[in-house]
Amino acid sequence: MSAAAMLPELADDAVLDAPVLPGQRNALRSVPASGESGDGNLDDPLRLGRAMRLRLRAAVQALLSDPSIAGLKDAAKLAAVVLYAKSRAPQGEKDDLQTSIWGSELGRWMGVKESTVHHKVLPVLRGSGALRTRVVRDAKGHPTGLDCLVMPLWNAHHGGGAGHPLALSKAELATLLRLIEALFGHGWRPENKEPTPPGLLAGRTGKGAATDRLGLLLMVLNTRASGWLQLCGGSIKKKEGRGAATLARLLGCSPSGARKVLARLTEAGVVARQRKSTTTRMNGRGKVMLLPVARAYGRTVASVEAVQSSETVFLARPDGACGDHAPADVAGALGTSGICGAEGGESAGDQERPDGAELHAVHASVVTPVVPPQLSCGFSGEGRGGEGRRPERVCVREDQAVDGETAAAGSASPVAEGGPLRGEKPKESSVDERGGQRAAGAVAGGRLKAVGGGKAQQQRRVGLPADLGLRVALGPVSGLWERLSGWQQDQVEAAARAELARLEGLLALPGGAPRLLADRLTDRLKETGGDALVDRPYPWLIRRGLVQRQACTDRRCDDGIRLDTGGECENCGNVVHIRRARRAKIAAEVDRELPGLSEGERRRVLEERLREQVAIEAEGLVRRREQARAEQARRDAARAAARKRAEREREAAAAADAVRQALPCEDCGQDQTAGLCETCDHRRQTETLIGEAGLLAAAWSADLTDLGNVAAVVAEVRTAIGNSIATAWQEFLQITDVAALEANPQAAEDAYAFAAFQTAQQAVQEYQDNALAMLGRTEEAEAEARRAYKAEQGRPWFQHNPNGADAIAAATKAADAARERVSEYLLTARLEQLREQAAARTETAAPAPWTDRLTRLAARSLDGGTAEAVTA
Repeated sequence: MSAAAMLPELADDAVLDAPVLPGQRNALRSVPASGESGDGNLDDPLRLGRAMRLRLRAAVQALLSDPSIAGLKDAAKLAAVVLYAKSRAPQGEKDDLQTSIWGSELGRWMGVKESTVHHKVLPVLRGSGALRTRVVRDAKGHPTGLDCLVMPLWNAHHGGGAGHPLALSKAELATLLRLIEALFGHGWRPENKEPTPPGLLAGRTGKGAATDRLGLLLMVLNTRASGWLQLCGGSIKKKEGRGAATLARLLGCSPSGARKVLARLTEAGVVARQRKSTTTRMNGRGKVMLLPVARAYGRTVASVEAVQSSETVFLARPDGACGDHAPADVAGALGTSGICGAEGGESAGDQERPDGAELHAVHASVVTPVVPPQLSCGFSGEGRGGEGRRPERVCVREDQAVDGETAAAGSASPVAEGGPLRGEKPKESSVDERGGQRAAGAVAGGRLKAVGGGKAQQQRRVGLPADLGLRVALGPVSGLWERLSGWQQDQVEAAARAELARLEGLLALPGGAPRLLADRLTDRLKETGGDALVDRPYPWLIRRGLVQRQACTDRRCDDGIRLDTGGECENCGNVVHIRRARRAKIAAEVDRELPGLSEGERRRVLEERLREQVAIEAEGLVRRREQARAEQARRDAARAAARKRAEREREAAAAADAVRQALPCEDCGQDQTAGLCETCDHRRQTETLIGEAGLLAAAWSADLTDLGNVAAVVAEVRTAIGNSIATAWQEFLQITDVAALEANPQAAEDAYAFAAFQTAQQAVQEYQDNALAMLGRTEEAEAEARRAYKAEQGRPWFQHNPNGADAIAAATKAADAARERVSEYLLTARLEQLREQAAARTETAAPAPWTDRLTRLAARSLDGGTAEAVTA
């Protein structure tokens, strides 16, 4: 049976649920509270038997490793775990595996908002195929919940059988749900039932809340009855610690991210971290205790508080000793034999069997100091430095400071570091103020340290930079990186970043620069013979490893290989071919000019001429470069001159525009109007539009040869437009405040001019449409329409049925288009004729200059009335 047949209504694109209805909380089941008193309550959800804990751990790990969930974020993973725990275990073949929940409730389980569940959790799970959902609605169609089916669980029951890790029974699923409720359940108070208190991390919400909750669940499932987390083995980074490395493997994240999660859980009071210390004053292995698990199994309050306190608990045995070799008093004092000790040696509440040493070998329980502890820690080879070389002469390198990265630096005595050699008497105490400043200036984080009271120096980093591109690029030379100082590492990192940026500019597709640089460093190391033969890593990296070696003039060439394609450089092949051809040509010239030369003499002459040819080409290259530099300088000077010229032109245009803006209006004399105010501009445009409307009317209704008829039509149009303007103005006055216009005459003039302009625009459009319609009825237009109609009917595709519906429609359309073209042509031609006539009349009626007019007026005699007016 398929999933679709099992639950046909569940679809990946189902809508999300609605808010929780008040009457639906009564069905929630109550579970006992997680024990906080440390009394070892047998009903505590955190008190799991070994078989149950392993069963639940296998189920959760199988769920998180499912292909549909493995690559998702922690919020989606936690949602899958919660829905899996709330699923109903089947009692028969027809029982379903789904669970009912609301988006807001699922958000409270995860410590995130409901919008995050709707947008970043459920859609992701449905998209990956890990979840199928169906909206549950009531009789009125309102959504009342969301049925969810976890597909890995369904596949386990229908494909994996009863032995699948995900195929938990009803009791096992209930136990997992009780555990989750005790860890981060949000708590609720159902009616007529015992309230369920919130879990340990119920108050942890917001960013990272889902990661913290998932991490706590995985750590609890990997914690024994002693309360100590089972730490991973193998080599780890010293900075993160073994606890962070263990949590990183559980969550599938980086150790640095797991260290942050562990710090937040420690701050929340559910995790306690401790580093064992030994009588040798060396730091022992780190340990992580799950305090709720320890309390659930009835560990004593004193032992839990001792781990939770900030003081270090010193042991009377080395860190490595564990198992049955542990002293009885130590085991009794701590209540546990350690992370690698036997769990059976604890209290009666420990329900799991003893385990042997899992991580490290068993060492002796007692270490006898060989030398006094104030001078040394008793390790052989301590005087040889951090490299463990064979002992040399007494005075060899004993005056050098021990590197801060070595283990000997932490245990070396101040007397041995700054004091005299054997047999010499110190002139002053070696533990002086300067040494104290050195000790006080050491930073635990390890970035800056004070050396002898001098300036701060950058400490070197053992690992590669955190940037992924740099880690990929510098991966082949990680051994050389560890040998660099802090300043040298910074310089190499900067050079690598610059080279990566340059390579990205040469590639067509982004993201390939780190791999190219890594291949280049690998090839350079092969040429050298390995990093062991590199005596000075810093010069080798800066001058040889990171430098591109172009074998030709192509910028993409590196040792004869194209960086963008990875194949052989074609330009290098051309260069080799040209050089071989040149050598063959010169050899032929030598054989022709000097035929009797011996083989050695011929080779010498040939090499001399080749050197001369190379020198000539070098001179030509230098000359071309000089010419290119001169040309580039000339172009730069031309661009600078063009920029200056453009700047001067912009300044001149700005000055001219400023002068123009200061000019008064030509018609009314208003200041600062750029020569023409808005009102006068509207008046001029209105006058032009009225004249255009008169010409449009005269183009079809007047006799163009009769100037008087044309003038009459133009005057009639002017009168009609004037009446329209008056009507529009009256309509405007009816909808505006007349008193405000009377109080501001300038505003009234502006409004009237704008109303007249708009009326004239509309009139011009109407007269133009009327003129085209009337000219389309002329004989010329009709004749052209008839010709177009017949031509369309005569088309080859209409010859078989020229009177059909399609032929008639096409012919009618062609006739209308021809009629429109003719009307537009006639209107354009007649308007051009009228404008020429108007221009001729304007030139004829142009007024004479004032000088000529005054001369003629002065020559005229005054009549009686004019003389009397002048005399008076």
